[in-house]
Amino acid sequence: MAASRFNVVIIGAGPRGTSTLERLLAHLDDATAAAGSDEPPWRLDLTIVDPCEPGPGHVWAPGQARYYLMNTPALFPTVAPPRGSGDRPGLTFEEFRASGGDGADLDATEQAELANLSTDGFPGRALYGAYLRHVFTRVADRLGAHPAVASLKVVRAEATAIRREANGYRITLAGTGDDDGHDAGGQELAAEAVVLAVGHVPAHPNPQQRVAGERATAVGLHYQGPNVPADVDWDVYPAGEPVLVRGLGLNFFDAMTALTVGRGGEFVPTGAGPGHALQYRASGTEPRLHAASRRGAPYRAKPCIDTYLPRSVSLRHLGFDAVHELAAAGAPGEPAGKVGFNAHVWPLLHRDVLRTYYATLVRVSPGLFEDPAAFLAELDDVLDAPHVHGQEVWRTVARELVERAAPGAAWLDVAALGHPFADRGFVGHDAYQDAVLRYLEEDAASSARGEDDPLKMAIGALNAGRGIVKRFVAEGLLDDASRLEELARWFEPLVEGLASGPPLQRIEELAALARAGVVQFIGPDPVFSLEEEAGHFAASSPWVQDEPVTARYMFEAMMPANRVAQSASPLLEQLLADGLARPRLMDTSEGDAVHGSGFDVVGQPYRLVDGHGIAHRGIFVLGLQLSSVQWGTAIAAEAGAGFQDGARTLGDADAVALELVRMAARD
Repeated sequence: MAASRFNVVIIGAGPRGTSTLERLLAHLDDATAAAGSDEPPWRLDLTIVDPCEPGPGHVWAPGQARYYLMNTPALFPTVAPPRGSGDRPGLTFEEFRASGGDGADLDATEQAELANLSTDGFPGRALYGAYLRHVFTRVADRLGAHPAVASLKVVRAEATAIRREANGYRITLAGTGDDDGHDAGGQELAAEAVVLAVGHVPAHPNPQQRVAGERATAVGLHYQGPNVPADVDWDVYPAGEPVLVRGLGLNFFDAMTALTVGRGGEFVPTGAGPGHALQYRASGTEPRLHAASRRGAPYRAKPCIDTYLPRSVSLRHLGFDAVHELAAAGAPGEPAGKVGFNAHVWPLLHRDVLRTYYATLVRVSPGLFEDPAAFLAELDDVLDAPHVHGQEVWRTVARELVERAAPGAAWLDVAALGHPFADRGFVGHDAYQDAVLRYLEEDAASSARGEDDPLKMAIGALNAGRGIVKRFVAEGLLDDASRLEELARWFEPLVEGLASGPPLQRIEELAALARAGVVQFIGPDPVFSLEEEAGHFAASSPWVQDEPVTARYMFEAMMPANRVAQSASPLLEQLLADGLARPRLMDTSEGDAVHGSGFDVVGQPYRLVDGHGIAHRGIFVLGLQLSSVQWGTAIAAEAGAGFQDGARTLGDADAVALELVRMAARD
């Protein structure tokens, strides 16, 4: 009897789509082994749709400039569980690096980069794309070797619409062609199930950005809205011209590199210590970048350690059991089964951050303390006091202890770390430039000390806590108002700016560029404007007493907004317009319902919910568009972590794959 066919279309062939295929293969192998010599009475016919190369997708294209770096070390990212000693086609990036490429067809440049990369080094995005291409190819080859249970077809096209049919869905394509070179424009695919793994998609500008772009065009100025850095035409910025830059996050470092190294500039080692390790040798073709952000300073560099989280960091206050018990008992002021971030989670994590900081300080600078051991013991007594809702007396007691027992050790104001120049005025651009340069030099020295730096270890504790909070969010323990008004409003910017920064190399480069005058800083809380009569953009800071900086060029150093309601993807727009999807509604503290950033979904695997509140049987969502029910959806899976922890993206893909196999067997 012929096997029944179950058609699945995976939209998106980047990391999430690749993980889905790898997990499908694992479950198909299990199903085949369970069937023994008998072939299963069903077959999965898989079609993966993406206009970009399968594996790397859009963001990780191997052909992009080699100078774009990942912001995680080689030991961290993966699209598959560790291979270990098995023979599975999937492997982590670190396994790919350690094996010299796992037999992948790498060109000479890729081979050289891989050979020079250490486990704690930061790979180029193009090299990571080569890894993704290799994993996809291995998985596709293995699927092709099991024609009785699965088939795989790659269609190089863009999915523009999904519509319901009696037995499933019909997907409309617009694009270049399939893996055999056939034109896919106007083609339609039928499927019983669809997986949305679309990743980063274009977004419509917000009202401020839209007006800026329209007005700039009208008066002959150049304005670049948020974009993927590798997609930007950096050649439009003339040599020597001032350029205003809004944003000092990760995209800023990409732009900075493209407009310096990408223009033929060179960073030369000086032989000096951290913070002064590089000198910039200009090519003469660079523009002059004038950059600003609300916090007034770039993201901090990651510490120089050979692990993702510092070995010396362990959380003793914030843990799953304590928060789960609180939620189960009914946290004060919260709905049943929920906790608040400010009231219940942050006080525990705050204790861990402070304990880590002062424990490290005692270890590296015991002379600051009259009696180091007695100080730590007393500090632990203060921090170990029961956590009582609404009572923050412990912070005052802890601060008084530091001031009394260690007069030479300053109190660590954790929240203030996110605004290093808060309430400080500067007389002139030069004064502010000097202040930021000192900040960069100190941050570089701090990172170079690695595990011996108290501040970086405190940030490491903050980062460890972020991983736990991500799990709380995914488990639905935080109430909506807490997510919107506490986690998103102040904690996320704080932890992003402190723990999600670039490698030390980028901070050394930025310091060199600041000394060379190629990059200048405007100030905190910047005000950007477009002066039509004068014919230029202008930017100033209320904290810097000087004339506004003016330029005819400006760009936003940030990614397109990850909000489904703001998406410019034809597919996502169609799903919302036709009522096949809706943004998730979230409740504020005032009782208002507002749209969250991601789709409304239910369960795990996450099924898409339509405009009437009914979950689709056969449309599953992975990745960035889950941002209303998860947190940090853009971060890659952590190699070796559990599916419910750092490798949750793999867990999501695994849940989808298992359900697809079950559906195929049932149907």
